[in-house]
Amino acid sequence: MERLGPAETELLETSHTVDGENVRSPVALRIDHLIAHDLIEIGSADGGWSTLYRDPADGRYWELTYPMSYMHGGGPRSLTLVSDAVAAQKYGAQTRRDSKSS
Repeated sequence: MERLGPAETELLETSHTVDGENVRSPVALRIDHLIAHDLIEIGSADGGWSTLYRDPADGRYWELTYPMSYMHGGGPRSLTLVSDAVAAQKYGAQTRRDSKSS
């Protein structure tokens, strides 16, 4: 499965119904793969509805959220690039610059 590219900033999963069954999109499957195999979990916020990950390949931070949380099960997920400042403020994450000097 494809790693996150340098130009990517957001993956938004979708789902659709085929013959009455919910079918997961390729983006949903890719998010599953990324968080299981490629990204490192840093922490969570918002009662577990937001999770911060770091991509060890380039040090960027990615936030997994449920932007349509009013839907059953939290709705589709979004994996969005966030700045070091957001990671530090919301999750208390050590920034890439700080971690290089340690």
